[in-house]
Amino acid sequence: MTARLPALVLGGSGYVAGELLRLLAGHPGLRPAAVLSDSKPGAAVEQTFPHLAGSLGALTFCGRDALPRIVAEHPRLAVLGAAPHGASAVLFAELFAAAESAGCELTAVDLSADFRFAGAAAWEAVYGHPHGAPELLASFACAVPELVAGVPARALAHPGCFTTATLLAAVPLLRAGLIEPRVTVVAVTGSTGAGRTPTPTTHHPERRSTLFAYAPLMHRHQPEMEALAAAAGAPARFHFVPQSGPFARGIHATLVTTPAAGATAERAREALADFYAGAPFVDVLAAPPRLQDVVGTNRCKLAVAADGETLVAFSVIDNLVKGAAGGAVQWMNRLLGDDETAGLVTPGLGWI
Repeated sequence: MTARLPALVLGGSGYVAGELLRLLAGHPGLRPAAVLSDSKPGAAVEQTFPHLAGSLGALTFCGRDALPRIVAEHPRLAVLGAAPHGASAVLFAELFAAAESAGCELTAVDLSADFRFAGAAAWEAVYGHPHGAPELLASFACAVPELVAGVPARALAHPGCFTTATLLAAVPLLRAGLIEPRVTVVAVTGSTGAGRTPTPTTHHPERRSTLFAYAPLMHRHQPEMEALAAAAGAPARFHFVPQSGPFARGIHATLVTTPAAGATAERAREALADFYAGAPFVDVLAAPPRLQDVVGTNRCKLAVAADGETLVAFSVIDNLVKGAAGGAVQWMNRLLGDDETAGLVTPGLGWI
């Protein structure tokens, strides 16, 4: 990676976009070249993300009308999408059309939900309105990087943070036949997973000293978990109970399953360790993991426990990194043929 490839971030004023910019600022092969935000065109990016001051130069937000100019200025461009669900597909359609006209070679990874299903009908059944660019669905594949080999499509979609945490624990155990294909998931997430705009359930004073479930057994990520588990060779029924935690970053997921005959905690631990033997970002532990140990990193830490009738798996990730921006950069590294760990080896924060 001798020259840093310019990168365009779509939907650039949210928390995930801020994480993308933080990772790109220190990436050896990518550099933040443009950030799209229709709500802040012309404003300095550092005004929205003051913690990145001094690392982005004089970068300013651009509006949607700047897309043709941006692709015309760059023969090659990495595109990382952090636009809202429903808006991202339309942006990518415009971007691909402009790039084709300008002769710009795009490498794309999306973080919205717009390309997480293989067909428009499945997406529309979950999200309740027509897909913005159904003609692009065949160009994208959605997967957790550790659960699929190589590059499955010319463009990638990274699953949501809940789905990432869940599937990293469940898929190896399902594929090894160690658990029955019926998984209950109780996962606690930090407030950054809800985005920057406060609501009655995400505003800090309403959330800081409490814990509560929301959309139990009916959350939109449940069908995504099932579709992506099946695509990874591990079909199962998931029963998902998300919970809002009194912290900003991270997901702690507990998966409660019925073990297959002869399955033990030791066998499950060995299966996870074997499955992730070549995975640089997944650690299998002997004791339940602590959320704080992964915050700020692209790592996932896993552990298991069993008593003969129940097998429990634990999975912790940073929702903004492994569950979003870090996973996207990991996919981009792979798409570009670079070291998969490039820009993603920063240690955790330790105390926050």
